[in-house]
Amino acid sequence: MSVTVTLPMAPSDNAVSERLRKRATRHVKERIIEAVLLAAALVSVFTTLAIVYILVSESWVFFQHVPLKDFLFDTQWTPLFDDAHYGIMVLLSGTITSSAVALLVAIPLGTIIAIYLSEFAPFKVREIAKPFLELLGGVPTIIYGYFALVFLTPLLQMIYPDLPGFNLLSAGIVMGIMIIPYVASLSEDAMRAVPMALREGSYAMGATRLQTSLRVVVPAATSGIASAYILGISRAVGETMILAVAAGMQPNLTFNPLEPGATITSFIVQVALGDLPHGSIGYQTIFAAGLTLMLMTLAFNLLGYWLRKRYREVY
Repeated sequence: MSVTVTLPMAPSDNAVSERLRKRATRHVKERIIEAVLLAAALVSVFTTLAIVYILVSESWVFFQHVPLKDFLFDTQWTPLFDDAHYGIMVLLSGTITSSAVALLVAIPLGTIIAIYLSEFAPFKVREIAKPFLELLGGVPTIIYGYFALVFLTPLLQMIYPDLPGFNLLSAGIVMGIMIIPYVASLSEDAMRAVPMALREGSYAMGATRLQTSLRVVVPAATSGIASAYILGISRAVGETMILAVAAGMQPNLTFNPLEPGATITSFIVQVALGDLPHGSIGYQTIFAAGLTLMLMTLAFNLLGYWLRKRYREVY
């Protein structure tokens, strides 16, 4: 009796080659995609390094003519006058004062709005209110500047008759209104990320919705809320057009918001649009002022990173 045994046929060379060819093609495509993504990620790194290089190199030329001591401690800022002074503290006082006014408006209101949208607002109200809130952050800043100058300043002059037409108070208040969407939206996102189990546990212990919001949700979302505050501070420090229009751009060493003042950003706009020749000391001041502004924002960003790392909750 004969038995016929059928052996499995070995795959042809063509089939094996086709499979390997497809696999090799797939690897090549993945390599290309990875290279494109890496290049896209390096764009931000290269841009940051280029900005730092320009500011440092141009500021180095400035500090070869102006001592660092005079730049930091002089109480006058008149770089465009014959009797030139380069005290950056004059511009820092206006920047700090206007930013403080803006944060006194934006942080409380932004936090309250975030708590309401996250914990109290019905779904339909939240879906309608949040897009309008974010739309407020898309209004051009020059519009806010003229709003402060034409509407808010006359309104404040009814309360303070001696208030000058250009002042840091109205500019700071409007700037705070502009920052509210940033603080509220990011804070609301951080609160919404808190697990529902924490809220349910608080309700089970007999807490009210308000108590749960203030004592459970807000502490659990501290890292995200702190990040929103730091972003608001950076946004306030770097604002330009509102202060250029409504604050007066008068270099004045004062921390009184009822007086006119100049900020670092408004001075950069003033000089950059002027007729100063490139390479002159007066023109180089914008790079020294820009480097100071960048160091300030870097300090706030490092503070925000530390706060996120310090108070981050892992669920």
